[in-house]
Amino acid sequence: MKINLAVLFGGRSVEHEVSVISAVQAMASINKEKYNIIPVYMTKKSEFWTGEKLMDINSFKDIPALLKECTECVFVRSEGKVQLIRQKMKKFGSNLISDIDVAFPIVHGTNVEDGALQGYLQTLDLPYVGCDVLASAIGMDKFVMKILLKDAGFPVLDCCRFSSYEINKMDRMVEEVEKKFGYPVIVKPINLGSSVGISKGKDRDSLIKSIEEAFEFADRILIEPCVVQLKEINCAVAGDSESAEASVCEEPVQASGDDILSYDQKYVGGGKGGSKGMATLKRKIPADITPEQDEFIRKTAVDAFRYLGLNGVTRIDFMIDMATDKVYINEINTIPGSLAFYLWEPKGVKYTELLERLIQLALKRYRQGEKISYTFDTNILSMGGSFGSKGSKR
Repeated sequence: MKINLAVLFGGRSVEHEVSVISAVQAMASINKEKYNIIPVYMTKKSEFWTGEKLMDINSFKDIPALLKECTECVFVRSEGKVQLIRQKMKKFGSNLISDIDVAFPIVHGTNVEDGALQGYLQTLDLPYVGCDVLASAIGMDKFVMKILLKDAGFPVLDCCRFSSYEINKMDRMVEEVEKKFGYPVIVKPINLGSSVGISKGKDRDSLIKSIEEAFEFADRILIEPCVVQLKEINCAVAGDSESAEASVCEEPVQASGDDILSYDQKYVGGGKGGSKGMATLKRKIPADITPEQDEFIRKTAVDAFRYLGLNGVTRIDFMIDMATDKVYINEINTIPGSLAFYLWEPKGVKYTELLERLIQLALKRYRQGEKISYTFDTNILSMGGSFGSKGSKR
């Protein structure tokens, strides 16, 4: 009997379209002899839809037309199992679309990758692929991630954090950055990826502009010193806290004169092959680094992965300051674009094999969780009204 696998993607996120690309790629590579794939598309209004046409990337050229051929749905837990049922009930006949055995969230950005969706799946008591609620939240919040990694001795750049309520104190923010770092600096939303809202402050005017732009995408921002002689290196890690391994390292190649890899460079590829997601990004694999740097980055990636309690596959992005040869962890992508399959293929791991491993890790975590007691039997409610509406005063 096949395992019913719900693949969730989309959602209320600025990285919505990237999620669609990543999910369609994955659904095309999942072992269909073992899994019955149920695509579940989340609109930007947080509506859930399912249907076979959601597995075709070309269908998303006209989403309103696509949804007319799909079924709006909702997850429910009943009689010890999770079911996907029609949102709009039929008066006659079954409203059951499918039982669900395991969920595979392939989502990017706020409201979906940050622990919100994971918490929903956790509440349903449904096994799901990837990081749990806490690890997802840590991976999304760049400031919290830095604090935890720094406390554990991992190499990260120092930073300043500001909240949107401070926007009317722009002079104070700018002065703090100038005093602490000088120029240039990098300004980024604290909880976004895909280079959305990220820019460089080269002087006071451009810093103010960068701060204003970042606050358009998040209510908290992070500012850190810019590594001028920068080499970016990415490394994926797959596994869990018990056992994890690193992929090969890659070096993204920027267009000449660009300071920061843009959203278009990462996913659109200059308008050619956009549906291939991160696979369109120009890169060197393996990265052009020394054997010592390669070993340090791969080991640090695994150590950080295990320290933060990550699960599934993540991509950890590093920066090398070529002026000092110092290596820093830049950020962690708990659900990387295209699931970073292109970093595993050079190691002989096919995409189908990687996806299978991720699903098995989800089922392993669920089995381990079943051994933990989440309830405590007590007769406190059997005492009825003796507590009154005010409860105990002791």
